[in-house]
Amino acid sequence: MVNGVLFTGGWAKTGLYYEVVEGIFKKILKKNDAGDHFPLYAICLGFELLTMIISKDQNILESFNATNQASTLQFMENTQIEGTVFQRFAPDLLKKLSTDCLVMQNHHYGISPERFEDNQNLTSFFKILTTSADEDNKVYISTVHAHSYPMTAFQWHPEKNAFEWGLSMILQSEDAVQVTRHVANHFVSEARKSLNRPPAQRVLDNLIYNYSPTYCGKAGKGYDEVYIFT
Repeated sequence: MVNGVLFTGGWAKTGLYYEVVEGIFKKILKKNDAGDHFPLYAICLGFELLTMIISKDQNILESFNATNQASTLQFMENTQIEGTVFQRFAPDLLKKLSTDCLVMQNHHYGISPERFEDNQNLTSFFKILTTSADEDNKVYISTVHAHSYPMTAFQWHPEKNAFEWGLSMILQSEDAVQVTRHVANHFVSEARKSLNRPPAQRVLDNLIYNYSPTYCGKAGKGYDEVYIFT
């Protein structure tokens, strides 16, 4: 029924949620190994879970002070962006990512470049695209891209700029919204390469439009609309 997977942010690093994410990840690897281009995006908690799964180390994550923080992305030296999520970005916007706080961070855990490089499972699977610094100026990896799979993991929130309006540290400038749009468009373009073609009626039956969102913007928490499934 799907042409790609998104692992979202959240809090559950253990238990059933971890097991389900690990199972889905293995299926994504299998589909790509079989020749079906099947993309994966992993954001925040998704980044953390992938790091734990791929490294085969439940304790690899480190503590960082990056809660509700507007931040920059610092590109690694000689980073090749062709074929990555950043290939759609205009040169001036790429530069602004490094100089202006266009992205929002909201996490307590991450992984430093040093610890990443010490784990062969991680270095053989991912290449580092960007790093960021937390409130204490500790550097952590903020974007990685798989060497051999259409997978990108973000330890920042590309989705928030265009959709969450209640928090001051989430920028809604034209440049910030462009970041959200480019990241989303890249994922859609990758999903279009998938060979999966589900029946049209099944797609219609499962579209989000079958459900009605609830407006909760007055609460001032950042979420203007939510879907409540019971």
